Amino acid sequence: MFSIVKISDVKSDIGAWVKKLRGQHKLSQQELADRLNLSRITIQNIENGKNFTIDTFLLIVQHFNQLEDFNAFLKSKKQELDLNIKSIY
Repeated sequence: MFSIVKISDVKSDIGAWVKKLRGQHKLSQQELADRLNLSRITIQNIENGKNFTIDTFLLIVQHFNQLEDFNAFLKSKKQELDLNIKSIY
């Protein structure tokens, strides 16, 4: 038996990651929001695992210099898929 990851779990994990990054940089929610031209409530919602856009997430990831690593992760996943697909014909 395996467990199924829920979207809410992933959003909660993203929120925890953002909060940790913010804490490591000793920024309040308001300071991060100001730097990214977002509202404090937006940062609070992300950290609480509430709805957010991919653009907002990527903006935060970029701010903390994590965009290159995140993109490398995505490329590795894409490459795994490409290796598993021999042909669609």
